Formats: sequence, C-alpha cells, structure tokens
Amino acid sequence: MFEWLFKYPPVVFERGRWVLLGAWPAWALLLLIVLAAAALALLNAWRLRRNSASWRSWRLGVLWLLQSALAALVLLLLWRPAIAVSELKPRENIVAILVDDSRSMSLVEGGARREDRAIEALRSSLLPAIGGRYETRLYRLDTGVTRTRLSELGPAAAPATHIGDSLRQLAVETSDLPIGAVVLLSDGGDSSGGVAREAIEALRRRHIPVHTVGFGALEGAPDVEVEEVTLAARALARSRVSAIVRLRQHGFDGRRTRLLVRDGGTVLADREITLRPGGAIQAEPIVFDVGGPGAKPLGFSVEPLAGEANRANNTLTRLIDVQSQPRRILYFEGEPRWEYKFIRRAAEDDPMVHLVSILRTTENKIYRQGIDSPDELADGFPTRPEDLYAFQGLIIGSVDAGYFTPAQQELIRAFADRRGGGVLFLGGRQSLADGIWGGSLAADALPVVLPDSRDTFHRDPATVSLTPAGAQSVVCRLLDDSVANAALWQRLPYLMDYEDPGVPKPGAVVLADMHDGRRTMPLLVTENYGRGRTAVLATGGTWRWQMSLPLGDPTHDEFWQQLLRWLVTDTPGRVVAGVPNPMLLDESHVRISAEVRDERYLTAQDASVSARVIGPAGAPQQIELAPVPEAPGRFEADWTADAPGLYVAEVTARRGTEPIGSDVIPFERLDGVAESFHTEQNRDLLEQLAASTGGRYWQPSELAALARSLPYSESGISSRELEELWNMPASFLLVLALRCGEWLLRRAWGLV
Repeated sequence: MFEWLFKYPPVVFERGRWVLLGAWPAWALLLLIVLAAAALALLNAWRLRRNSASWRSWRLGVLWLLQSALAALVLLLLWRPAIAVSELKPRENIVAILVDDSRSMSLVEGGARREDRAIEALRSSLLPAIGGRYETRLYRLDTGVTRTRLSELGPAAAPATHIGDSLRQLAVETSDLPIGAVVLLSDGGDSSGGVAREAIEALRRRHIPVHTVGFGALEGAPDVEVEEVTLAARALARSRVSAIVRLRQHGFDGRRTRLLVRDGGTVLADREITLRPGGAIQAEPIVFDVGGPGAKPLGFSVEPLAGEANRANNTLTRLIDVQSQPRRILYFEGEPRWEYKFIRRAAEDDPMVHLVSILRTTENKIYRQGIDSPDELADGFPTRPEDLYAFQGLIIGSVDAGYFTPAQQELIRAFADRRGGGVLFLGGRQSLADGIWGGSLAADALPVVLPDSRDTFHRDPATVSLTPAGAQSVVCRLLDDSVANAALWQRLPYLMDYEDPGVPKPGAVVLADMHDGRRTMPLLVTENYGRGRTAVLATGGTWRWQMSLPLGDPTHDEFWQQLLRWLVTDTPGRVVAGVPNPMLLDESHVRISAEVRDERYLTAQDASVSARVIGPAGAPQQIELAPVPEAPGRFEADWTADAPGLYVAEVTARRGTEPIGSDVIPFERLDGVAESFHTEQNRDLLEQLAASTGGRYWQPSELAALARSLPYSESGISSRELEELWNMPASFLLVLALRCGEWLLRRAWGLV
C-alpha cells in the first residue's frame, strides 16, 4: 500500500534528500504561497462582510486553511518535487545472503523446519527478484560464514551461532568487493551473547545495510526453560551453598514441578516449586551442602512436564571450586566473656576454620590461643600489613577503638578494602558506639553509621527474627526448608544483652533484627566493602542459645560456623585466577587471567605468571600469561580447549626465583548445549542489528518488498538518482481530498 501511494519504498524517503526540479527558484514558490494565502484571506473577509448573518468567522477560517493548503500543494507540484537518493548500479554490485545453519533452525514449526522455510523463501521469492539485477553470493552462517550453494544448504546442525563474528568476518573477507547489501535469514539465536559493537562498526564504515528476515515463532511451544543460575565460584568443603535459579515457562501456568541440584548422579537438593505466569522470569533460591573438595560441575534442573516441546533446556550446568584448605581468622577480644568461649568452641568443631585469638585479660596482658608458633602475635595485634594479611578473616570483640593505634585502625580498614578479607564487629560494653569506633579510622569499613552517643549497650532481653534478606542468606540458614528455618529463628532463646548499632549504610544488608519490646533494631548487618566484606553482630549474648537449648542442639554452632565461613570463603589470595565464563557452551576459546599482589597486597607489576592446564586428555599444557597494559598486576593469555570436558588451570606467579602464590580455576567445555536454549525467534536482536546498520527487519512474507528496497544503498557501486514525486498517486488523492473536504463542509454549513 505504501509503495502504491508514494511510488517508492520507505527507504527512499528515509535516506533521500528533498529537491525541487522546477526552473523557478524556491523563494518564488514561497512568495506565491504567501500571496495565494493572503488573497484567499481577503476573499473570505469580503464574503464575511457581505453575508455576516449566515457566515461565521471560525467557519471561514477552516475553509481558508483548506483552500490555502490546496493552493500550496498545487504550487509545490508545479515546482516538480523530487528526492535524491543513492541507488546501486545494476549488474555491478553483490548482495550477500547469509542463511543461519545452526541447530535451532532445524526446529519444526507448522510441519516444516525453519531452515526449510528460509530456503523455500530464497528459491521462490528473493533470488528470482534480485538475481537478474545483482550478483548474489550465498553463505552458510554458524560460528563464521562459509560460501555455499542453495542445493548444499541443510540440514541445520551447527552447534552454535555467532552472528556478530560472522558479519565481521564477512566484512573483512569482502573488503575489496562491491557489497551493496547483506540479507540475513535467521531466528536471531546467538550463543555468543549478542552482536559486538566492532561488528556493527565494520559494516557502518562501508555503509553496508543488513536486512534481517526473521524465522521462528515469537513465543515458543509449551516449555520450561532454566534461564540462568547464580552460584558462587568458590566454596569451602562441607559448606551450605545458596544458588538462585532463574527460569521461565510457556503453557504451564500454575503447574507444580521439582527443582533439583545434582552432583553427577547424587541429588544435593530437591524442592517443589510453582510455575508463575508464562513469559515472566521467576527466581527460585535453593540451598544445599556442596560436599567434599574438588572442581564440581553441578546440574540445576527442573523436572520435565508432560507435553514439553524441548526438554534439553531444563538443565543448566555450573562449576564450583570446592576448596579444602582451612581459613585462618584472627579474633581479638577485649575482655573475658562467655561469647568468646562459645565462639571458640564452635570454631573448633569446624575443620575448615582455624581460629587464632588474642584475649586481653588485663590492660597490659594478653592470652593467645590457636597460634602456630610461640612467636606468633607475641606483641599483640599486628602492626605490619604482611602480619595481619596472613589471615583471611578478622573479628573485633568488646574492645574500644582507642586501644589500637591510628596505624592499626587504618590496617583494620585496609584488611577488608585492599586485602579483601572479612571483618566482623561484635557488640559489647566497649565496642561499636561505646568503643568510639564511629570516630576511628576504621569507621568507613563499618556497614552501619553508629549512634553519636554512648551508653548504647544494654543488659536487657531481646528476641530475634530474620528479615526477608536473612531468610534467603546462607549465613542464617539453619534448616534447609525456608519456612521451618524462619520459625526456628522465632523460637530461639532471647538474648540478654544488645547494642544499638545505628543506621545501616546504603548498600548494607540487614539479615536479622532484634526486638526489646519497645523498638526493632538491626542485629546482623553485612556489606561488601572494597575487595572484601564487613559485618556487625550487635550482641555479645548468642552463647545463651547454646546454654538454653536442649543438650546436643546444633543451632548455635551451625550459626557461628556458617557466619565464620561467610567471613572467609571469598577472601582472595595473592594470586587470583579467573575466566570470563567457566562454562564454555559450544565454544573453545577461553581467556585465562590472573591478578597478582605482593605480601602487602599491592599490585605486583614485575611478576612472571604461567598457567598449567590439565584437560580431559590428561596431558598438561604450559601457558605464559602476559601483562595487560594500563592494568597493573593483571596478566592474561588466550587459550583453546580442543575437546569437550573439564579443565583445571593452576596459575602460578613468581618474582624472580621467589614464589608469590598460586590459584586454581576450573572451566568446562560443553558442546551441543547453547542451541537448545532461547529457541523462540529473537526479534529484538534482528531488529536492532538491522536498525544499527541502516537495514530493516522483514517478515518472510515481505521478501518481495525487501527486493524492491535493496537498490537504495550507499555501499558498493552506486550513483545519485533523482526520483520525481509530483506524479505520486498520494499527491492527486490529497488534492482531491482537500477540494472535496471544502465542498462537503460548505454543503454541511449551508454555504454552497
């Protein structure tokens, strides 16, 4: 309809420049339009004076507007309007046609595969329409592009689709060819995460438009799909771990199914969930014991339902590195109290936590426990970074800030910020606000703004309860069932002391509250700080849980073991290895990186870093990592995982002959997975790709219109053409509409 009214495709008006082909200047046209409007105004004013009884000024105003518009349109047509647009020269340009050959194009919809529909559309519509005017080159697209012929297409079986990489490859390989346009027939599935800016820029520099033709249903068949799993990269052996499983479904609103976590054939967690309305992402938390040490690929799955069209997307695998090396925590307590004794007792039962403590028995005497040698901490709290940074966690008990020198206060702050350790501040007679910690150099590390007053410590009863964030946190998960766990916290014996912790800072998370009968205050507050994390537990009375609960009840010990593990699990070493994504889904390339720091945790720019990679074949490979410019202390290397399977990279850093440290990072290559997810047509990606390159998104039924739009391109070999507009059907219809509209209004108002 558009082309019938306006003679040309919309692209002509989008890209063209308006011109007037008449022999007279444009200023003469404007002058005549003004004179015609003025003359019509005088004529209507004269009519108003002669027939003031039957004429109305506003009616004459409407008629004047219609008359003036008609006069302006007729004058404009006499000046022969046209549009100048670049047009490809016939038989001198190439149109590159890319057909998605990935596995998702083999899905059957309406009795035919997507790729078969694309091939038939090419054969019957597009190629006959453009084959006589331009040379066509046909390419198969998966992780790259390959020249092919129509008879060689199919069946679609490539395990992955990299649209951006393929387009960039095409731009490079055809740099000396006159490519007039690119036509991409695809369902928009892309396993590389989207089209990178570099690919778009490579096409823009040559002004090559990409026209996309979408195949596949916009909403899939009845299906449940696991979209993403958020899981910590590392955990300590025998720890509870929390994961967030994000899923969506179509066609199963309100149905119930089971969410499971598996380590090989062992089920680690299993709970029932209710599926929310179709298309909406729902996040389901699940808690499980991660088990013994080692690199573990864990499967997060939803049990298939009867009638599911695609069951391959019900499971996602994620890697977790379960570590067995115990973590060391330094606990400084300013006075003998029951809390100190029971914290130590809880830590002694945890093989993954080594608690080293300093107890100030008098003003000038200390008592050390858990030390590795008689000389360790002989002078009390460390004064040198390298001594404190030997620990992964730090607990500050009931001790006033003034006991520490300014340098030690700054060291406490830097322990979380630069070292990346965990710092826990406990409530007590001489801690938090009563210990003047708000005015210390470590105040910035606190997750709360302390009250600007003293006497905030109270020896009164207070009950505790979980917040919504605490109900989801592994720190407070004493029972696997979330409802039973919240009820357990409500039943805990009351505390006999508490301290007002003040106001949580922006970004801090309150996991538990306490209630003294008059008000509710935060009890347990956490916050990420710098490279580490900090927390406040505003009481010194959790020991009453152990004393008041039945003999053998594990609640107190489990809480403290989980809190201490949270404090140290993510504390980095001097070498921190990583990969952008530990799961290589139908991908072989991986970038191994490492951040290296010295004993004071300053960046070690002069280190030499290497990685020893062991894969499924068993033979180790040695890789040298190179420094990253403008990123001191960071080293990277690109590597290729030749075969599917689990890989482990041990990254080691040295300074000369002196070892700095090492870290282990696992990653896994899984083939034949990516194309099973997001199988509905990704129209958004196809539309954005077309719009960003000057092309358009088309339906398969619109290929004839696509063929008529292809010539209007600034790439390849083109010339500037003038397309006249004065003889458009829309122009004559508008003239007729203006004249008829005036006559109908005159008749309705009795002014004929």
